Amino acid sequence: MSVSVRSLVRCVKFRWVSERIRYGGCCLRVVNQVRFYHGNSSTAVRDPGPMHTVDLRSDTVTEPGAAMRTAMVQARVGDDVFGEDPTVNELQKVAADMFGMEAALFVPTGTMSNLIAVMVHCRERGDEMIVGDLSHLHIYEQGGSAQLAGVHSTTLTTLADGTFDLEQLESKIRHGYPDEHYPRSRLVCLENTHNIMGGRVLPVSFLQQVRSIADKYGLAVHMDGARVMNAAVALGVHPSVLLKHCHTVSVCLSKGLGAPAGTMLAGSKEFIQRAMRARKALGGGMRQSGFLAAAGKIALVDMMARLEEDHKNARTFAKALTQCDPPLYHVDLSSVETNIVRFSLRVPGLSPARFCELMEEVSKEEVAALNKGVRVLMFPHVGGTVRAVWHLNVSEEDTQLAIKKAQFVARQFELKSAEST
Repeated sequence: MSVSVRSLVRCVKFRWVSERIRYGGCCLRVVNQVRFYHGNSSTAVRDPGPMHTVDLRSDTVTEPGAAMRTAMVQARVGDDVFGEDPTVNELQKVAADMFGMEAALFVPTGTMSNLIAVMVHCRERGDEMIVGDLSHLHIYEQGGSAQLAGVHSTTLTTLADGTFDLEQLESKIRHGYPDEHYPRSRLVCLENTHNIMGGRVLPVSFLQQVRSIADKYGLAVHMDGARVMNAAVALGVHPSVLLKHCHTVSVCLSKGLGAPAGTMLAGSKEFIQRAMRARKALGGGMRQSGFLAAAGKIALVDMMARLEEDHKNARTFAKALTQCDPPLYHVDLSSVETNIVRFSLRVPGLSPARFCELMEEVSKEEVAALNKGVRVLMFPHVGGTVRAVWHLNVSEEDTQLAIKKAQFVARQFELKSAEST
């Protein structure tokens, strides 16, 4: 590669911009990557010197640590489709015991895991599931339940704490099956913690009430528990305390728990037997997947206790935003329950997309003020907010750097606004 080409490649970075789409009555911001060159910005620094990146886009960006990598290399493996991978079998037993379920299944992704659950619970095309209108399963999984499983969805209004109205739930349940006009209600889906609502934890009392209604009408309850371990840590309870109110659960290993891939789907033995067939049909039957399962076991056994660090750092950041001078940020501190912080900007002249650009850019003024360049990566989010997510690769020191960068951006924005008036 020539020197000029190398220089060009080094200059390329990603800028995150947003475009609006309409979903129902809710305005969502969808993020795309667009390349740009440092030289296109008058304030950007070609060689900023010391630079540090704090990646708060998602807890999916975590990387396995040394112990996890060693376990992957040393894993005993076999053909998992034949049920012969000892590490996968061990992980599945560990997960089932931890979740208080009869059995568990190792699945490549959370999206596939949720889809399998829908397919098994809703066995006939045209069956119906009831789901929150802002749930991950409904918004971010490409409508796979309809597209691939032939399952119809009816939605409930998601409340600020991630729950929904129980009277509305009961009103959405179909009666009189097999009336030829209507689908058959089969399943209620929950999400804990709730992603779009900012990592909110579903109260145990709410879980109990949902299960009571489901039992009354013969419905199953599935929990998209991608971050349910965060919920358990936040409430100070064992995961099984939350999951005993659900028939099935999907738990992600590759978010705060730090595994490189994989999700655990758990439920009754009969459910898992059917789930294995669905996994195979969807192309999720991996062979020597024990290499990944070894990382998953460490994620479940060793990584849950450290989630409180992420919660603490998230709260520290959120509180600092409320104390920022000038007061650019608005945060509802009561909503910061786990590792996700959603906040809005108090001035109409600064969009979430532009704010995220400013947090990522490094200027000459910043290097002079902070003695180093700090790139903080975040996403524009739902309802004109910004989302930041803490995880095992974001330390207390990283959090303080992110606070300093947010304070610097606020001061710079106020200064430039004053100059333009």
